[in-house]
Amino acid sequence: MELENNTQISKFLLLGLSEKPELQILRFAIFLSMYLITVFGNLLIILAVSSDSRIHTPMYFFLSNLSFVDICFTSTTIPNMLWNIQTHSKVITYEACITQMYFYILFAGLDDILLAVMAYDRYVAICHPLQYMVIMSPRLCGLLVLLSWTMNIMYSLLHSLMVLRLSFCSDLEIHHFFCELNQVIQLSCSDTFLNNIVIYISTALFGGGPFAGIIYSYSKIVSSITGISSAQGKYKAFSTCASHLSVVSLFYGTILGVYLSSAVTHSSHTHATASVMYTVVMPMLNPFIYSLRNKDIKRSLKRFYLGMPGIKLPIT
Repeated sequence: MELENNTQISKFLLLGLSEKPELQILRFAIFLSMYLITVFGNLLIILAVSSDSRIHTPMYFFLSNLSFVDICFTSTTIPNMLWNIQTHSKVITYEACITQMYFYILFAGLDDILLAVMAYDRYVAICHPLQYMVIMSPRLCGLLVLLSWTMNIMYSLLHSLMVLRLSFCSDLEIHHFFCELNQVIQLSCSDTFLNNIVIYISTALFGGGPFAGIIYSYSKIVSSITGISSAQGKYKAFSTCASHLSVVSLFYGTILGVYLSSAVTHSSHTHATASVMYTVVMPMLNPFIYSLRNKDIKRSLKRFYLGMPGIKLPIT
């Protein structure tokens, strides 16, 4: 596959969510607040897990990795959008656009696969509790995370190289607040048939594969929970995966909502607005879901806060 020369392309224009000048300050304040909450919330989860040896378990190891990925995921789009609002510019260079697209695909894919890995962790914990620590050994957990990164690095690199082979015409306006893969491909003057085929196949593998794994894991979990005789035992088993199930529902629910809305309205502006749900809102809500519904995380956050210099209150 020979790469075509794209030196004549120097920039794209990100049209963003709204062109109304009176909304720019409000939009800047809202997205800056959401970004800071996302970074701070996920960073607290990472610090709580790393500082408390009592929760150095596979579930919280995967949770801290998910929090790190969510910080990176949001950081690929929001800072650039805030900078464009502040400078009253819609320009993003060709190189920056390809780089942003690469990291967006990387971290979005990592989110997906890590949720599937966490579903497998919950399956082992509920369906094979006596063998949990043997099956979910530190070696296996490390390999699962390493495999997730390796697969998604190759996945995002493939799409980026496929875009580099394209040539572009005079219409360089992207109806989005970041360089989304499909939006960039639609601007090409080249034949994009091969790009679309790669998108369909890779989406089926990297999107459908983890989703199928989550469905299988939870089907086994539900079957195992229904076999528990006591109501208290059922509640205790379900509570161990309630937070993860909430995040999974939010993740796939928002993505499904985005693509259904874009399919019904055929509006790029509607699609861009709906994309805020899974690019900004979902990473912001994840720490709240895990911390509010998880006693271990709340205790660890309390210990971390009380362990800071100058804090002398007793731990209860």
